[in-house]
Amino acid sequence: MADPAPRRPPVPGEPLAVVGHLLAGRAVPFGPRGEPSAIAKRPVAGPIALGLEGLACDQQGDRRHHGGPEKALLHYAIDHYEAWRAELPEAAQRLDAPGAFGENVSTLGLTEAAICAGDVLRIGGALVQVSQGRQPCWKLNVRFGRRDMARRVQSSGRTGWYYRVIEPGAIAAGDAVALIDRPHPDWPVARLLGVLYRDTLDRDALEAMAAMPELAESWRDLAARRLETRAVESWTSRLETPPP
Repeated sequence: MADPAPRRPPVPGEPLAVVGHLLAGRAVPFGPRGEPSAIAKRPVAGPIALGLEGLACDQQGDRRHHGGPEKALLHYAIDHYEAWRAELPEAAQRLDAPGAFGENVSTLGLTEAAICAGDVLRIGGALVQVSQGRQPCWKLNVRFGRRDMARRVQSSGRTGWYYRVIEPGAIAAGDAVALIDRPHPDWPVARLLGVLYRDTLDRDALEAMAAMPELAESWRDLAARRLETRAVESWTSRLETPPP
């Protein structure tokens, strides 16, 4: 999993991408225990109101681990679909259209290497901020019919990222994704993921993450715990599909 630095610094106000699809879903029984999930997202016609906890027409089945102010909107690059189709030809039908990974925003040309922690972006009438990367969970295993899909997504670095909403507003497919501010140009999301999943006890990096006010509190706390314990938390319950 590489963590390349972003390309030339973008000019504030410069469009980084265009929303190709806006997606939402409704919570339905899912997985071996029939727990509610809205991971199956479908394109929706906009404009759609984006509030502090997400799109007005979107749901989350597990509010403990999904949704909320720090995970109001999940962005995933359609760029990654080609690599997934090459690696998992048996999943080609699942990868025919955006929404395979439960994303709300799908774009072309903007990936984890080119978006940074704390970036403030204007999307349509809303102002959002990158709050954290995505921590894949076992629901991806069920969705793709593979026991190892969540681990594959995690190790690939093709996870997507979340936004918090600074100013609510309406957004739609076709809206520009424009950079307004970049407080941490040395911290692309790819680097965050590298520390979280690969260089797990890099003290300097963990200290920087723990002190980054724009990063979600849960990620700052995670970095602080690793610094204190010199140990990495277990990922098993998140990555492995529970028994029936």
